[in-house]
Amino acid sequence: MQVNSEPTTRQSPSRPPRADPLRAKNGAAVVGQHLSAGDAEKAAALRKMKLVALGLLIGMAVIFVFAFALQKEYPWLQYVRAAAEGGMVGALADWFAVTALFKYPMGIKIPHTAIIPRRKDQIGASLGEFVETNFLSEQVVQEKLASVDVARKAGAWLSGPGGAERVAKEGAAVIRGAFKVLNDDDVQAVIESMVRKHLLTPPWGPPVGRLAERIFADGHHHTLVDLLVDRTVDWVRDNHKTVSRLVSDRSPQWVPQFVDGLVGDKVYVEILKFTKAVQADPQHQVRQSIDTYLTSLAQDLQHDPVMIARAEGIKAQVLGDPEVRELASRTWGTIKAALLSAVDDPHSELTVKFKAAVHDFGTRLVVDPDLAGKVNAWIGDAAGYLVRTYRSDIAGVITDTVARWDAEETSQKIELQVGKDLQFIRINGTVVGSLAGLAIFSAAHLVFG
Repeated sequence: MQVNSEPTTRQSPSRPPRADPLRAKNGAAVVGQHLSAGDAEKAAALRKMKLVALGLLIGMAVIFVFAFALQKEYPWLQYVRAAAEGGMVGALADWFAVTALFKYPMGIKIPHTAIIPRRKDQIGASLGEFVETNFLSEQVVQEKLASVDVARKAGAWLSGPGGAERVAKEGAAVIRGAFKVLNDDDVQAVIESMVRKHLLTPPWGPPVGRLAERIFADGHHHTLVDLLVDRTVDWVRDNHKTVSRLVSDRSPQWVPQFVDGLVGDKVYVEILKFTKAVQADPQHQVRQSIDTYLTSLAQDLQHDPVMIARAEGIKAQVLGDPEVRELASRTWGTIKAALLSAVDDPHSELTVKFKAAVHDFGTRLVVDPDLAGKVNAWIGDAAGYLVRTYRSDIAGVITDTVARWDAEETSQKIELQVGKDLQFIRINGTVVGSLAGLAIFSAAHLVFG
């Protein structure tokens, strides 16, 4: 049985028993080769104290034998005998008491002995209940967190050297781990379902119409109209020949060519004059007509079934099944590649800004008492909720863990941790028993003797 700082679970019946490196031999613990350095030191100290206690018992027995044999020749040895006799009684009684905690004394199943192996599960349940009642209290946890001032300490660490870098490093590891765990097909399917639910299933006409109505009412479209008018004026000014050719191409064949040229020039001049007039006058009739048309279009998109159906038809043409799948694939691929590239590069813009944000947040926690107070309150509320909701489950871990321990192994481990101190009980019992025996014998000899 390997001994370490925490008990292990009960050995499965289907497996052969493990070799126990800690066995009782002549009242001393034998240290096995698999003990940790700390446990080996404790086992050696335990063995030493057992030898000391046993040595005192043997010493008292030897003194008792010699004193008992020689007390007739030397009457004063009666006092020595009484002291040795009391010391033996005290040593044996305390040996029995200490041993009864961990095993059956001399292998005899005396009632109310081997307390720890027999009552292991009850001890675990009591320990779990004790922890739940006295430590997993919402008030206790919140008061402790308030006294610690977690926010300021966390802020000092975050704003100090290496804090932001450590957070960024751990965050990068979390992101890389998440991408390894996530299945690309599953993520793309989620994105596709979200696109269908939030983008394709709702009709486009009414929301687009409402958005357009607000834009047109606020006049934000005038910038676009100005741009279109400016482009039209530029095109007309730069395409004199194109306008003249359009006029000549559409005139009858019997019209003389020079007439076509005159007509074309006249048409060009009038078109250019008209477009410049539209460009110069913000209240031009053409602009007002455009405003009227766009306002009517926004209303139709919201209320006209025919226009709404046309908008749905456009949506179906633009975003069919293949397009949606491709959109989901491209979206996930872009996000994944961008994040992996950013977290792998310590000098990337994302990493640099993230470190700066973490450092700034830590500094604010230190210098801003209001923010620190809010964060401490959030932490306290969160801890209180966790304790209030899961205190029984947390304490149950102790009870269940102790229940899975092997009884003999648990007893040996506890003895290893506290057995050295318990051996002082045997030593003290020997000394106190000797003094008590001497005092009782002396008192009786004075009274009756």
